[in-house]
Amino acid sequence: MPKISNKGISMPASPMRKLVSFAEAAVKAGKHIYHLNIGQPDIETPELALEAIHAFNDKVVEYSHSAGFESYRKGLANYYQNIGIAITYDDLIVTTGGSEALLFALNSCLDNGDEIIIPEPFYANYNGFSASAGVIVKSISTSVDDGFALPEISEFEKLITPQTKAILICNPGNPTGYLYSKKELETLSEIVVKHDLFLIADEVYREFTYDGHTHHSVLTLEGLEQHAIVIDSTSKRYSMCGVRVGCIVSNNKELMATVMKFAQARLSPPTLGQIAGEAALKTDASYFEEVSAEYVSRRNVLIEGLNKIEGVFCPKPNGAFYAIAQLPVDDADKFAQWLLEGFDWNGETVMLAPAAGFYSTPNKGTNQVRIAYVLNKESLQKAIVCLDEALKVYPGRIIQ
Repeated sequence: MPKISNKGISMPASPMRKLVSFAEAAVKAGKHIYHLNIGQPDIETPELALEAIHAFNDKVVEYSHSAGFESYRKGLANYYQNIGIAITYDDLIVTTGGSEALLFALNSCLDNGDEIIIPEPFYANYNGFSASAGVIVKSISTSVDDGFALPEISEFEKLITPQTKAILICNPGNPTGYLYSKKELETLSEIVVKHDLFLIADEVYREFTYDGHTHHSVLTLEGLEQHAIVIDSTSKRYSMCGVRVGCIVSNNKELMATVMKFAQARLSPPTLGQIAGEAALKTDASYFEEVSAEYVSRRNVLIEGLNKIEGVFCPKPNGAFYAIAQLPVDDADKFAQWLLEGFDWNGETVMLAPAAGFYSTPNKGTNQVRIAYVLNKESLQKAIVCLDEALKVYPGRIIQ
């Protein structure tokens, strides 16, 4: 039998999706599952984006330009200019979701064996993208105790080697919901300039910041014109994950010319996705105000409910729609599987994402789970009750 590649063997399974077979079995057994494991919002997609797809009447669904339709790129450039990011449409390339933008960034900035520093826990697919690009992840630990704040600059300095080429952050963060302050971003700016690194910022949750906090893009920081790269996506901003359209943005002309070669190799981003994305740019600001208010309400229900459960600790996030909760269990992977296989409360149970998959350091996050508060408040309240009842009877509960 032919041998599978070492790259393929080392490719990690998704912590968000690896329990799917157990969930399917639970549904077949008649259980209702509250899916808190994946960031698929139930918020409605803006109607004008759906109308644009329905109105498509061309006789052929053609390729677009490899960088994306010019009209869409100009619309995106206008969107960024309106939030204080000085770019032109030539400074961005439309991609097949934020995922492809990340892959393009990694392949354009790093060679096989090069290193990238990422504060952990981080979006689990960063591990997969890095493995695919032949890049080595050097993680820098943050702590649930202080809400996953950025470590001191000295901690980054300890990790930097001649092979280090970039730092990657998600702001606001998936899986923590942590929002970087301007001071923290300036700290990162100091590091990347000093060591001549790229700073890649995944900013797909930019619109969702709470409690009066403001999002600061790395593209607004002075002196980072040749260092800063933004990854963006329509998926969460407009609640249309299946559209699969994102973009990569940078003022670094050489970098963008390199990204363009990868974009040409895959031909073009999705035509219908771009049509929806361009239409979505006309979404009224009231949409985001309403959605943000809804997420704040859901967050408060979730965080308050979780922290009332004996032995559970969950810091309050300031952005995105995720939280990391620390549970009184022996192993969150086993617990998450047990919830689907061996537990129900009045015919209902909960699906969680074990947090160990959001770390690259072995044996970290083993008693933590990531929760996406993408369900309505009534469902969240019922899910909290299920979780509380489950922890009371779980065989591997840690008594504190």
